[in-house]
Amino acid sequence: MKKIVFVLIGHLLIIGCKEKSKATMSDDKETTDTEISIDKKQTENSDDEIKIISIEHATAILEWNNITIYIDPVGGASTFEGQKQPDLILITDIHRDHFSLETLEALDTSKAKIMVPQVVADRIPSAFTPRLDVLNNGESKERFGINVDAIPMYNLREEALNFHEKGRGNGYVLNIGGKRLYFSGDTEDIPEMRALKNIDKAFICMNLPYTMTPESAADAVLEFKPKQIYPYHYKGKPDVSDVTKFKALVNKGNPEIEVVQLDWYPKDEF
Repeated sequence: MKKIVFVLIGHLLIIGCKEKSKATMSDDKETTDTEISIDKKQTENSDDEIKIISIEHATAILEWNNITIYIDPVGGASTFEGQKQPDLILITDIHRDHFSLETLEALDTSKAKIMVPQVVADRIPSAFTPRLDVLNNGESKERFGINVDAIPMYNLREEALNFHEKGRGNGYVLNIGGKRLYFSGDTEDIPEMRALKNIDKAFICMNLPYTMTPESAADAVLEFKPKQIYPYHYKGKPDVSDVTKFKALVNKGNPEIEVVQLDWYPKDEF
C-alpha cells in the first residue's frame, strides 16, 4: 500500500493513505466530481508519539505506544494491507461506511478488543463476543492504557432525524498519552459536542444531507475550542462539503485553532 507522509514534526507523524478502499457504498456516501484543495498544514508536537493514518472517508488508524487503533474499518482486508494488526477497534454506527462485518471477518482481530454501541453488537456474530466491549452513550472503558468515552452522535434537523437517531451510535473521545482525541462519527452540531472540554485533536464530519454543513461544524468547533481540527467524512450526495470555507470560518473566529487537512479521498472515485 502506498502512503504519503504529510508531516514529521517532533514526535507527531501524520500519514495519508493513497490506496482507495473498496468499501461498499452506503446510502450516505456518493462521489461527485468536485475537487477538494488539500491544505497540508504543519501540526504541533505531542508529548507521546501519535501516528494518524488517514485511510478514507471515516476510516483512520492511530498508532501510539505500540498500540494500533482502527476507527470504523471498512473496505476489506486489502484496504489495510501493510498496516499493523489492530489492538483496539472502534465502530461508531451501523452504516456501511462505518461498519463492515465482512472487513472484521477478513482482518486478523485475534488480539483486538472491539468497542461498539449495542446496535452494532447486535449485528456481529457470537464468535466475536469475547472481543466485544459494548459502550453506549455516556459510558467509558479503558483498554491498553487508553480510556475511551462514548459520546452521543445524532441529527438535529427535522428532515434528517431518521438518518441518525439519538442514542444509537457513538462518537468517541480517546484519552491517549495525555492527549484527548475526538471522533465525531455521523452527527450534527449537538449540545454534547459543544460541551466537550480540553480536546487536542477533533475529527469532524460535514456532509449533507446526512450530517451537517461546514457552517454548522465551524460554529460548534468555535464553541468547544479544540487545539486542532481534522475535517473528515465530507463527501456525501450530491455535493462535497466545502472544507476550504470551513477552515476560513474557523480561522476567522479563532486563529489559534489549527485546521489540518489530510487526504481522506486519495482517488475521486468514492
